[in-house]
Formats: sequence, C-alpha cells, structure tokens
Amino acid sequence: MAELLFSFNKDTLTIKPPKKASLVLRLMLSAFAMVCGIYICSICLKQMNLQNKNKFLFFDDFETPCNDTVVDRSQTPFLHYPKPKTFNRSECAGNPVRLFAIVSMQRSGSGWFETLLNSHVNVSSNGEIFGPKSRRDNVSSIVKTLDRVYNLDWFTSSSKNECSAAIGFKWMLNQGLMQHPKEIAEYFNDRGVNVIFLFRRNMLRRLVSMLANAFDKGAKLLHGVHMSHVHSPEEASLLSKYKPNINITSLKSDLRGMESTSMKALNYFNATRHIIIYYEDLIRDPSQKMIEVEDFLKLPRMNLTSQQVKIHKGALSEHIENWDEVNKTLTGTAYEKFLQADY
Repeated sequence: MAELLFSFNKDTLTIKPPKKASLVLRLMLSAFAMVCGIYICSICLKQMNLQNKNKFLFFDDFETPCNDTVVDRSQTPFLHYPKPKTFNRSECAGNPVRLFAIVSMQRSGSGWFETLLNSHVNVSSNGEIFGPKSRRDNVSSIVKTLDRVYNLDWFTSSSKNECSAAIGFKWMLNQGLMQHPKEIAEYFNDRGVNVIFLFRRNMLRRLVSMLANAFDKGAKLLHGVHMSHVHSPEEASLLSKYKPNINITSLKSDLRGMESTSMKALNYFNATRHIIIYYEDLIRDPSQKMIEVEDFLKLPRMNLTSQQVKIHKGALSEHIENWDEVNKTLTGTAYEKFLQADY
C-alpha cells in the first residue's frame, strides 16, 4: 500500500510539471493576444482620427472664402491677423490684413482719393477719425484710437470688416499728427503701418479751395446745406461761383508755411514704409496712380471709381476775385509756377 501510494505520488509528481507549463503557456498566449488587440485597436483609432481630421480640413476649406496666400517673407511684418472684440472673424480668420494711414492736408483731394480707395471690395478706409479732439488729446488717446481701428473694432459706413485686406483712415496734419511725430512714427514701424502721403504741389489752388470751403460753411450755397464735396456738375458749378479775395500781404508766407508743413511731415515719417502721391498726378491719370496704390498695399487690381466731382476747374484767374494783385505779387518769385497751372 505504501508502495502504491508512493508510486501514485510519484506519478502525480511526474505529471504536474506539464500542467504548470501549460498554464504558463496559456497565460503568455493570453497576454500576447491582449497586446496584439491593444495594438490593433490603437492603429484603428489613429486611422479614424486621421479620417476625421481630413474631413474637418476639407470642410474648413469649403466653408472659408478667405485663404492664406503665399507672400514674400519681407512682407511678413506688414501682415496682420486681427482678433476683433466686437465680432467673430472666423470665416476669414486666415485672411491677412494690411494697415495703412492716408496722411494729408485739408483740401488736397483726400476725400476724392479715399472714395476711390474705398470702392475696392477689400479696403476699409474710415475717414478722418482724429477730427474730434478727445481722440488726440495725448499719445495714449491716439494709440487707443489706432488700436481700435487696426483691430477692426471701428465701424463706419465704409467698413468691410469680415474679409478686409486693408484697413485704415485719413489723418490730417493738423489733427495731432505733427504734435507727436516720434511716438506715432514708432507706432507705425512697430505695427507695420503703410503710410500714403497725399499732397498738392500747387498750394495756391489749395488756398483757393480752403477759402471757398470756409465761405460755404456759413453761406451754405447748396439748398442751405454746407457741402465739402459734390457729386454733380451742377453742384460744382454753383459752389465755384464764389471767388475768394486773397490777402496778398501774407500770401507768400502762407504758401511757404504750407510747403514747410508738408516737408516736415515727409521728414518725420521718412523711415516708415510709405508712398507719395500728388493730387496733380492723380487728377491727370487717376487709373495709373490708383494702380500704384493698390500695388503698394499688395491688393488685387480693380477698376476704382468715385462719384465726386471736382469743384474748381480751369485757370485760377477764373476763381480768384483779386487775380491781378495775386498775379503781380507772385510773378518773379518761386511761386510764379502756381499761376499758370490749369487742371
């Protein structure tokens, strides 16, 4: 009996090792299967995510009308992607915006020029935003106003905010610009603002336009309403009937002062990226000059139009009450050339 028991135990001992090995093998196979399952699942998930991502990108490309364009690296500082606080730019968030400022003087054709520029579907020029003194009391108020405009948070009838390719405004030299030239030039350079200088060469014609406009503020010749700009030949003819009497005593110094002011502005902001447009060149060939501006702002070329009509046409002798005195005063001086200009 003891022998049987021993042999049984011996048999038992000899049989147990294979069972243990089989159990280990099963565990190993189970672990391997589990690892393989996890690996396969991870691959499937990655493929599903990739498909979803591709679908999402396709959807975005389909829905978004404005797409990033390939540009010269040198232009990168002048490209901006505003994030306005007042609306969502999501559909055109990838559309770069260029910033600009039209720097000019009153009665230099800036109103006409701006309407031409605003006829471009991708441009928003917001007029004389620094007319109210509160916006230009100091550098801080100026910067605050500029930030609102360039962040697309400034709304006017000219705003095309969602997909604007260029955003800007008109800035007259007597509206705080010349009082803080250093700080403003630094702001322009830091923000990559493109400066468009628009001046007149013939300051005598500018003086005539200024005096006539000042007269109409009180006279209100057009149906009792003051009009700085007109949109019909009849309106222009009515306003041009007034002939100012020019002060010949201060005439030369007045002309010298206007020229000096424009030259100072050019010197103050010479280090900015800028273009200089003269009204006389613009009036002779508006299409060519506006192409130059479009190219300067890297805009697609379009046929730009304006409904405004020029008021004072023809020779200056037809628009100055004391023409003989003016002619005598300027003949033989550096300003004699202003007398003969006709456009």
